[in-house]
Amino acid sequence: MSFLLGTTLVAVVMAVACALPGVFIVLRRHSMLVDGIAHAILPGIIVGYAVSQDLDSPWLILGAALAGLAVVLGNEYLTRTGLLAGDAPQGLVFPALFSIGVLMVTANFANIHLDTHAVLVGDLNLASFQQLNLQIPGRPDVVSLGPVYLYVMLAVLLVNVVFHTVFYRHLKLTTFDSQFARALGIPTGTLNTVFMFLVSVTVTAAFNGAGAILVIALVVVPPATAYLLTDRLPMMIGLTTAVAIVGAIGGFWTAYVVNAATSAGMSVFYGAIFLLVLVISRSARSRKRKASFNRLTGTMRVPSASAGAVPADGSAGHETVG
Repeated sequence: MSFLLGTTLVAVVMAVACALPGVFIVLRRHSMLVDGIAHAILPGIIVGYAVSQDLDSPWLILGAALAGLAVVLGNEYLTRTGLLAGDAPQGLVFPALFSIGVLMVTANFANIHLDTHAVLVGDLNLASFQQLNLQIPGRPDVVSLGPVYLYVMLAVLLVNVVFHTVFYRHLKLTTFDSQFARALGIPTGTLNTVFMFLVSVTVTAAFNGAGAILVIALVVVPPATAYLLTDRLPMMIGLTTAVAIVGAIGGFWTAYVVNAATSAGMSVFYGAIFLLVLVISRSARSRKRKASFNRLTGTMRVPSASAGAVPADGSAGHETVG
């Protein structure tokens, strides 16, 4: 597998893996919570590296996911106190955790490859640099199976697909009517915690390719775009997947042609898709309202302008307009 093809596949798989849980993130209006998770995972990565001394260790993913979950739990706790409203709890929790991570990097781990550029915007090409090679028995040549990072994201995507398939009904109920879900005996608190932990794992896995800032575009923009086109959940999931794939491929190759940052190119391309769909959907709704208005006024009846005699029953003559 060529490096270019492997990196393109990484972009597609990473985009779909992030967009799938993003459907319920958008519907629950927790989009900016993803930004908080993306920033808060930095100290978790540093702690995982301190334990394993290996940037490829699974301890990094676990530590980062737990740090992201701390943002969710902290946000819920501060919200339940009633002392803070809106997104103020997020503004208290994740900047503190991200700042702790930055201090840990600059003070104790400045020798590792985790600079501010990698933290903020990621590097998809660098993340895809390490290849998975297969030695064919009895032959001297080695077959490249693509980037190792591709299989990491494939594993995350598989977990997301299995989780959303198994708990689809539960996620749907807790998203649209949590009180009814609790009445049915669904453990909404546990389900939401597990779901947000999975979101933290997904964001952590996409950290190398998208960074702490641009990963929110992968999670939020495809489902937000699909939400403009449909109000049916199964259709929204399908459209989200399609937008994620198209945006990943289009953004990757746009960045490749203009020699720009890949993750930034994907984010800009997603934004362009969203704006295009927004303009088209608003135009279609405007035409639909105009057509409805014309049909409504076309069925109105007004007094006839003809000089005919008034009927014997005393009723006035009428005619249909249009």
